[in-house]
Amino acid sequence: MASSSKAVSDLNPRTHHYEFLGPPGAFAITLGVPTMTYILYFACSEHTGGCPPSIDTAVVLDSLSKIEFWKSLWDTQAFIAYLTWYWFTVVAWFILPGDWIEGTVMRNGQKKKYKINAFSTMLLALGLVIGTIYREGPQPFTFIYEHWTGLITASLLMSVVQGIAVYAASFRSGALLALGGNSGNPIYDFYIGRELNPSIGSFDVKSFNELRPGLILWVLIDIGMICEQAVRRGGFDKVTDSMWLVFAFQSWYVLDGLYNEPAIFTTMDIITDGFGFMLAVGDLAWVPFVYSLQARYLVFNQIELGPIYTTLIIAANLAGYYIFRAANGEKNDFRNGRNPKNLEFMTTERGTKLLTSGWWGRSRHPNYMGDLLMALAWSLPTGFNTPITYFYVIYFAVLLIHRERRDDEACEKKYGKDWHKYKKLVPWRIIPYVY
Repeated sequence: MASSSKAVSDLNPRTHHYEFLGPPGAFAITLGVPTMTYILYFACSEHTGGCPPSIDTAVVLDSLSKIEFWKSLWDTQAFIAYLTWYWFTVVAWFILPGDWIEGTVMRNGQKKKYKINAFSTMLLALGLVIGTIYREGPQPFTFIYEHWTGLITASLLMSVVQGIAVYAASFRSGALLALGGNSGNPIYDFYIGRELNPSIGSFDVKSFNELRPGLILWVLIDIGMICEQAVRRGGFDKVTDSMWLVFAFQSWYVLDGLYNEPAIFTTMDIITDGFGFMLAVGDLAWVPFVYSLQARYLVFNQIELGPIYTTLIIAANLAGYYIFRAANGEKNDFRNGRNPKNLEFMTTERGTKLLTSGWWGRSRHPNYMGDLLMALAWSLPTGFNTPITYFYVIYFAVLLIHRERRDDEACEKKYGKDWHKYKKLVPWRIIPYVY
C-alpha cells in the first residue's frame, strides 16, 4: 500500500509554484472574468447609451442595488437556447464521423486518443443556419442580439457547473493531475484546473470545449449580428462592408482552426494545463461573447469603409494569417519529423531539437505575432471613435505575453543551460526587434 501511495504521489506531485498571484489572484479572476464579460456589454451597447456611455456613478450604483437589475440578467429563453446549442455540439461529436488521432505521451506513459470532427460540426451548424435564413429570412437570428445578457448568463452558469464537476471528479482514484493544479488550495485548483484531461469514456472534455461550443458559437453570433443589421437596413444587400469584413476575418480564423484541429494537441492548453474554471469560462463565455464585440458594435454604429480602407485592412489580415499559418506549419512539420525547408536547429542535451531558422529563427513565438496582426485587423473596421472595440487586441497581447512568459519559464526548467544558448540564437520573444 505504501509503495502504491508513493507511486501516485510521484505521478501527481504537489504544486508548489503559483501563477496569477496564487489563490487571491485566482479568486479575483474567477469573479473578474464574468464581471468583465458583462461590463463590456454595458460599456458598449445602444441600450445603455453608446460605446462608452456617459457614466453617472450614482445611477450605476443605484441600479446595482436594485433586485430588478440582477433579475434582468436571467433569461429563460436564452438559457434554453444556449443549453440546446451546447447539447447539439455534444451530439454532433458522437454521431458525426471522424478520425481518431493520438496525442503526445503523458506522464503516465499513455497517449490519449481524440476524435477529429470539429470542422464537420461547424459545417453542419452553418448548413442549418443558412437553411433557416433561406426559409425564414434574417429575423430568427436577431434573437442573439436581443437576448445577449441572458446568453452570457447561461454560458457562465455552464462554466461554473463544469468547473465544479471536473474539480470534484479529479479526486477519484487514478486521475492524472496537472502539474500546476495540485496545490491543495481549493480556490486555486478549481480555477487553474486540477485534472489534466477530464474525460467521460472517450469523450475528452477539455479538447471538446476548446474547439466546439464557444468557438463555433462565435461565428454564429457574428451571423446573428449580420442578421440584426440586415433587418435594420432592409436586407442583406444593405449590410455594411465593415460588418462583412469582421465576419469574413473571424469566421475564416475559426474555420481554419477547426480544419487544422490536430494542431491543437501540441499546444500548452492540451499538453500541460489542467481543465478547470479558467479554461471553461474562457472557452464557453469569454471567446464567443467578448471576441464578437466588434460585430455587435457595428450593429448600431454602421460604418462604410469604402474600397481603399477595405483593401488595406484585408492586406493586414492576410499578412497576419500568412505569418500565423506559415509559422505553425514549420513547427508542426518539425515536430512530426519532417523538415522540407531544411531549417537549421540546435539539439539539446535531452535530445530535443529546437528550430533556429525560418520563422522560428526570427522570434521564439512568431505565430503569436501573426495572431496579434489579425486581431488588429478585426478591430480596424470599427474605426477610431471608441477604444472599447480594441479591447480584444490589448487583452490578446497581454494574454500572449503571459503565455510566452509561462512557456519560457517551463523551457528554462526543462532545458537548463541549453535554453540560454537557444535564447542567444533567437533573442526576440514575439516581434523581431520590438519584443
